[in-house]
This record gives sequence, structure tokens and C-alpha cells, in this order.
Amino acid sequence: QVQLVETGGGLVQAGGSLRLSCAASGRTSSSYAMAWFRRAPGKEREFVAAISWRGMTSYADSGKGRFTISRDNAQNTVSLQMNSLKPEDTAVYYCAADSVPYRLPTAVDSPWYWGQGTQVTVSS
Repeated sequence: QVQLVETGGGLVQAGGSLRLSCAASGRTSSSYAMAWFRRAPGKEREFVAAISWRGMTSYADSGKGRFTISRDNAQNTVSLQMNSLKPEDTAVYYCAADSVPYRLPTAVDSPWYWGQGTQVTVSS
């Protein structure tokens, strides 16, 4: 079982930046993809960004050029740097860890382990 704890959410003005971090425990192998998803009010959970065990990345169109995902395998952490934030980025952001090694999934319904989520609010 993998436990994920997100930190770094908060309130920021449009155009500002936030950095989300996620600490993983319960699994020592770094052979699994990590990802960020979000759920905006009244919407379904959606993919934001993912990073493979090798550091390959994938981004949703909404975050390309603004968001950067990174990981530190030694520390078992994954981060999401979010710049030029917009009010439409307001959502609960969830960290996710893949349960199958050596791939880079992006679908919400893949077998992920999930964190509890952290609120990001962008004011206009």
C-alpha cells in the first residue's frame, strides 16, 4: 500500500505561482509513474501532469507551458510547479502513484493510489 500526502496548496492571485509537493511512503521502488490530477467544483477529476520512472513527462493541454512536474526518487517526492495561474485552475489537486511499473498512464481510471488532495484557489 502506498500513502501519499500533498502539501503546498493555498490561495493565490491570478498570474501568481504555487508549488505543490507530494511525499510517498510505503513503497521504495521508483519504477512507477507519478501524476497530478485535479477536480474543479462541479466537474469530474481530470488529468494535469504525469512523470514516468525515467523522467518522461506528459501534460494536459490546459497546463502546457505553465506547469512543470518533477520528481526526486531519492526522497520519494513529486512536485508540480504552477506558474501564471488562472481562476480556472481553481480545484482540489490530487497526487497519484501508479500501481503498475514501467509505464506512463494519464487516464483517471488507471489503477492509481491517491492522496487526499490539496485545495488551490486562484482569485481574479
